[in-house]
Amino acid sequence: MKRVRLSFAKGVEVEFCDREGALEQVKRFAEKGTRFPIVVFGPEGCGKTAWLKQATETFRGLGFEAIYVDPIRKDFIARTDVEEVVKRFAEAATEAVGVAQLKLATLAIDVVGWLISRWRRGRVAVLVDDAFQAIGLSKAAIYVKSLLNLVEHPPEGYECIVAIATTSEGLSKRELGRHMWAKMTPMWNMPKKGLEELYEKIPGPKPRLEDAWTASGGNPRILSQLYEAEWSVDAVVKSLIDSKGLDVFASSLTSDEREYLLEAIEDPDTLLARERIPLLNRLVEMNLIVDVMPERRQEFWIDEPPPQKDLELGIGKRMAWQTPLHREAMRKAVG
Repeated sequence: MKRVRLSFAKGVEVEFCDREGALEQVKRFAEKGTRFPIVVFGPEGCGKTAWLKQATETFRGLGFEAIYVDPIRKDFIARTDVEEVVKRFAEAATEAVGVAQLKLATLAIDVVGWLISRWRRGRVAVLVDDAFQAIGLSKAAIYVKSLLNLVEHPPEGYECIVAIATTSEGLSKRELGRHMWAKMTPMWNMPKKGLEELYEKIPGPKPRLEDAWTASGGNPRILSQLYEAEWSVDAVVKSLIDSKGLDVFASSLTSDEREYLLEAIEDPDTLLARERIPLLNRLVEMNLIVDVMPERRQEFWIDEPPPQKDLELGIGKRMAWQTPLHREAMRKAVG
């Protein structure tokens, strides 16, 4: 199967690597379709976008019309021989900021119906990347319900429909979890073997693999940021503090919350206590913590699940820091 090339950093492209388990899951989706839309959530930068783009090529190779849309970045891949579909996406992408994002998100759903009913294509996969940021949290559930309608009430003449969406937003995961309209499925950062494969593709001088692993926790985006910062952990930590406003957040904490946070830095599972839930909610909202992680059985995850517990990487049994550097940024900010 063709491996896509992806932008790793400015001027550096790498071939999609690892995630063999996740690609096998794509093949299983292609065999049976998806009974419910699959909504994949996980840490920012863990590789969801790369997986969706590779999945687009995989579905096409398996005989599907495959549509990938990233409304926020006005990016799309239309793997179909129906030229009108490609034209419609290209036109939507040229719209003004705000309008384009909404049009692309909506078009991703509409095109599935057209491909089946109008152009008689029976096998269609629609892959939507972080649409909930484009349409707003209040409309996230309705969007997923529209995907479900495609699966439950497809146009006549279909053989197989696959609908997959991703989100990095902790709040959208909770909003969607209130309904039974999707199968919420987590993806974690790359396992160590996978990170090593990506690490070997990076040009130029590099730190030891073990240092790259303990800093990134297997997160490709953090690895990319380290590369662009000439492998300076301090520079990436400072960037996280600034971009997420962690100094202001730390200043807003009560003395009790500060103590709770210091304990959570050592073990994120300590946040699972009634009096600590408000703090947990804030950390989830800021995309620092991933909460309520499911059992570490392969069938509950896209690709390999994280270890049962690894406090060196900030992973607890039920809670986890998105990456070790997210935790380190919080540690520095709280002082």
